[in-house]
Amino acid sequence: MKIYFTLLLAFIGCGLLQAQNVMTPELLWQVKKVSPMGISTDGQSLVYKVSSPNMAENKFDSKFYKMPLDGGAAIALESAAGLVADKNVSPNYGWQLLHKAVAIEKITGKDLYSDLPQSDAYVYTALDYRHWDSWNDGSYNHVFYKNMKTGEDTDIMPGEPFYTPQAPFGGDEDYIWSPDSNDIYYVSKKVAGTAYAISTNTDIYKYNLKDKTTVNVTADNKGYDTQPAFSKDGSLAWTQMQTDGYEADKNDIVVLRDGIKQNLTARWDGTVNGFTWADNNKDIYFTAPVDGTIQIFKVDYPGLTRKLPVVDQLSEGQFNITGIVGQTKNSLIVTRTDMNHASEIYSFDLKTKAFKQLTHVNDDLYKGLTLPKVEKRYVTTKDNKKMLVWVILPPNFDASKKYPTLMYAQGGPQSALSQFYSFRWNFQLMASQGYIVVAPNRRGMPGHGVEWNEAISGDWGGKAMQDYLDAIDDIAKEPYVDNDRLGAVGASFGGYSVFYLAGHHNGRFKSFISHDGVFDMRSMYGTTEELFFVNYDMGGAYWEKDNAKAQKAFNEFNPINFVDKWDTPILIVQGGKDYRVPIEQGLEAFQAAQLQGIKSKLLYLPGENHWVLQPQNALVWQRQFFDWLKETL
Repeated sequence: MKIYFTLLLAFIGCGLLQAQNVMTPELLWQVKKVSPMGISTDGQSLVYKVSSPNMAENKFDSKFYKMPLDGGAAIALESAAGLVADKNVSPNYGWQLLHKAVAIEKITGKDLYSDLPQSDAYVYTALDYRHWDSWNDGSYNHVFYKNMKTGEDTDIMPGEPFYTPQAPFGGDEDYIWSPDSNDIYYVSKKVAGTAYAISTNTDIYKYNLKDKTTVNVTADNKGYDTQPAFSKDGSLAWTQMQTDGYEADKNDIVVLRDGIKQNLTARWDGTVNGFTWADNNKDIYFTAPVDGTIQIFKVDYPGLTRKLPVVDQLSEGQFNITGIVGQTKNSLIVTRTDMNHASEIYSFDLKTKAFKQLTHVNDDLYKGLTLPKVEKRYVTTKDNKKMLVWVILPPNFDASKKYPTLMYAQGGPQSALSQFYSFRWNFQLMASQGYIVVAPNRRGMPGHGVEWNEAISGDWGGKAMQDYLDAIDDIAKEPYVDNDRLGAVGASFGGYSVFYLAGHHNGRFKSFISHDGVFDMRSMYGTTEELFFVNYDMGGAYWEKDNAKAQKAFNEFNPINFVDKWDTPILIVQGGKDYRVPIEQGLEAFQAAQLQGIKSKLLYLPGENHWVLQPQNALVWQRQFFDWLKETL
């Protein structure tokens, strides 16, 4: 009997191992996140952080490591302090930059009335009353420089109601030292209130420590100016968008030297993500989306000559380069990911163009999995354009079988649908549950030329929606696609896409999932916090009756106007602290579905914003996602 039970347990154990040979929601939340800290000050080591999900405590645990730059064994560290050069310490080691919140305006009830300390009231006289996932309490991030000897710190913007770093996502990349330690360069959008909510005009300012004066370096440009960085010989570069209010404008690299500004990428038909100066002070390496991936590019800086800058693509392959850590001799240290693998750190040989993987944090987890197959497909759209579509096939795919298929709608709307690895919208996980995933690079996505990228603005319900249908109709011709089991899923603009398609799909889809999607363009316009976005993409306000572009957006392209045509089960997910696509969007959609008798479910996440950041909530999200698909598809 004992032998029998031993064999039985062994048999069950083998079954469990076989059942775990594909990615599951639980396994996804064992994947560790690798974050480079930089190259050590002695130039010999790579220093990085590994964050591990701690599901029991609903948080992430972090450890630090260092390893030789050419690869090898990693050494665990108690702390990474002092190993990597601190960019916030001035080159002469006399000062250190930092930022902290400073109370500027009286907005809360207890600040306005000292005799009412328990008041939780807020009083506003202008917009920018809330941003992303927090309400404005009258405090603003300001940059300070601290005397390294005395510890005394000085606010470079005393009394000013402006943010540095930028809210809500800016960090210490928004301020740097000049090479001579005499000046601080920082990024700020120096308008407040309603003007702040309708503008993207950040500028780069120079603050002089000696006379405490400030000069606007980029006053001539009305769009975003960000990411200032000096070459070793003193040339200042930054990224620039030209159009005020257009957050997804073409992003270029501009260099200032001896009072002369040069746009190095103006003639290049693409948009820059991030960049770093080469050691030779003559080249700039940058990352940018291209053909459904993110790759390394180089542009030369010709100085004050008449030579036109030349842009070269250095890397290629089915992966994303998510960041450039730095340069060491003839190599770049970068982070790289693809749809089947979370980010790891690599070296990229600038001569041979070969990659070498340095960190192997998740190798053991992945080597036990059977991975999906990711295919690149090109579809001819209704208007005869060539559109890239990613198709992710389940592990152990068998073309003689039929599979349920999910059409994924990307958010943004102008964000790249590339080889990203998400802990929520994870294509590896979706395919590993037996679904084919179809991910169209529809109109509005960078990486296919500026014209394709810009085509979405003012046309949300137009050609992009047809692109989705062209993509799913094309893949549906394959014999392995079960046309009776097609679903459409997405978040943000992807959630809008789901709501819109629910009234226009002509019976194609059998199930929908929309997360933080725009359901009613009017209430979206009335409650979202960054008005510049809706002003540009919708063409103006809904009350502008003579504005044809705006009227088309708020009527012809408004999902709420077609809710009477809904006839398909829908799961609606909504974050309670999402102030970009606020809560009424999800609640209105759920209420409309329920009152029409449509099978529907609401997943409400009160503590989450436009994303899902807490591990346990994220696992609930994954389980509800796949439970819904099993039930309806």
